[in-house]
Amino acid sequence: MHHEQVDDWIKEVVSLCQPDHVHYCNGSLEEYNLLCKQMVLQGTMIPLDPQKRPNSFLCRSDPADTARVEERTFICSQKEKDAGPTNHWLDPTEMKSKLLKLFSGCMKGRTLYVVPFCMGPLDSSFSKVGIQLTDSPYAVCSMRIMTRMGQPIWELLKTRDFVPGIHSVGMPLSAGAKDVAWPCNAKDKYIVHFPETQEIWSYGSGYGGNALLGKKCLSLRIASSVARDEGWLAEHMLILGLTNPEGEKIYMAAAFPSACGKTNLAMLQSTLPGWKVETVGDDIAWMRFGKDGRLYAINPEAGFFGVAPGTSLSSNPNAMLSLSKNGIFTNVALTDQGDIWWEGLTKEPPNHAINWLGHNWTPQSKEKAAHPNSRFTVPAQQCPVIDPAWEDPNGVPISAILFGGRRSQVAPLICEAFNWSHGVLLGASISSETTAASVGKVGHLRHDPFAMLPFCGYNMGDYFQHWLSIGENQNQALLPKIFYVNWFRKDKNGHFLWPGFGENIRLLKWIFERVKHAQVGVKTPIGFFPHIDTLDLKNLPIDIQNLKELFRFDHEAWLKEVEEMEEYFKIFGENLPSKLNQELSSLKKRLMLSS
Repeated sequence: MHHEQVDDWIKEVVSLCQPDHVHYCNGSLEEYNLLCKQMVLQGTMIPLDPQKRPNSFLCRSDPADTARVEERTFICSQKEKDAGPTNHWLDPTEMKSKLLKLFSGCMKGRTLYVVPFCMGPLDSSFSKVGIQLTDSPYAVCSMRIMTRMGQPIWELLKTRDFVPGIHSVGMPLSAGAKDVAWPCNAKDKYIVHFPETQEIWSYGSGYGGNALLGKKCLSLRIASSVARDEGWLAEHMLILGLTNPEGEKIYMAAAFPSACGKTNLAMLQSTLPGWKVETVGDDIAWMRFGKDGRLYAINPEAGFFGVAPGTSLSSNPNAMLSLSKNGIFTNVALTDQGDIWWEGLTKEPPNHAINWLGHNWTPQSKEKAAHPNSRFTVPAQQCPVIDPAWEDPNGVPISAILFGGRRSQVAPLICEAFNWSHGVLLGASISSETTAASVGKVGHLRHDPFAMLPFCGYNMGDYFQHWLSIGENQNQALLPKIFYVNWFRKDKNGHFLWPGFGENIRLLKWIFERVKHAQVGVKTPIGFFPHIDTLDLKNLPIDIQNLKELFRFDHEAWLKEVEEMEEYFKIFGENLPSKLNQELSSLKKRLMLSS
């Protein structure tokens, strides 16, 4: 059943890590329940009230292990220039020898779980197979929710290659030593990718994308590098279906940096009668051109791994309904009623809870109830608005691509790129103002091209070139239209000018009409704006001045923006495509001519 290559590799890892036991995961519900039961006994999981949230658990991580560790994330390509200026690089041979020392004996006293998984529907030619070897039952259970995991994968392995991933929490147990509820290595963490050999090694962290190797490691860092070689796109994008009252439907993909409302948009509840949004995915899109010349996307994931704080029935009712059962909640608060709570979940906080640190918490507490990066992990099929085609092996046809960041000034509410290469410039110029949660000055611009800064597995200059080339070789008329959106523009008093959330349907409707009926936009130096009367603003309590401000075009500010971008692009040196420089020069020229 297992092919020899897999067996040999597993034997090698077992002799390196020296676990006490080896368990081949079959992905069954019995196995999942058994592992959860073990973790409850261990103190890793707390069962939630089965009446309120059936088959759901709360986990509290070690406070030293709560997020992605970008400074410990490496792309170890043979040449440093292939990793580029935005990634951490180390020579692969040097890194391997470091890792072999760390992994030597790292699973003593623990079980090594063999987790075969598939990113994407089992019967899709888009999909990729991985095997994760891990000593974390938390990672096993989360991977069962986030991927197609278990028995059927061995069948696929007869005809497909696999991406090998090794993961350890980096905390061996000596004989008779008592384990902790959340084992991790507070000192040493490494999340390492070898693009040429398509390998992933992750050490020291049990949290999120550091431990669920299908998440960002395979589906973006490794996949983006494979996609460049094979001529497709692996992107940090949501995918949604939009249907109008007449029953016509289009699909769109959208890339936003974190804290810019990706999950909210993917599951948007429309405020316009008859318009309906359905979710294909909320985080990752793998896209390739079909024989018909159109771009098709699949969501390679099987679950949602979302940020909890701020998710509520008013901000994202469909996400809340997805969380009703079979969930794993990490670093949120536990109420006295045996349910979960986090900041923003309800208007009124509970009078008392146990917070993510395991401390007593009241609304007066200085500590947060939930960690700002606390998470929920739930099966995608529980989403009440999951798209009927979300598991279509051929993917869904993409008619529009949206880029956006969090900008309080300058960037308009929405604009459309003139063509594909201008759209690539818009994607490359995504930046967001840092919020209080980020390190550095509040309001400082942080560049995050294509929202891929932490996830691109190779030189970002070459990544821009890949986007340009992939569009140049296609029938231009069939390419998705590209848009830039910014829901976060503010007035002089710091208030948001646009209501956002469900009201964003009004902009999606404009996009729909641009795609379907090529409705004319207003040409400006930076792209097409909507004619105000082509935006459906019925029953929207928005002041006309605010509306004008959302589209106010400030030449001076835009010339500064271009200078800032020229400066930023310098970091890519000779890897910056000349076409992107030309697009930036043309933008500058248009600004000069129109001022």
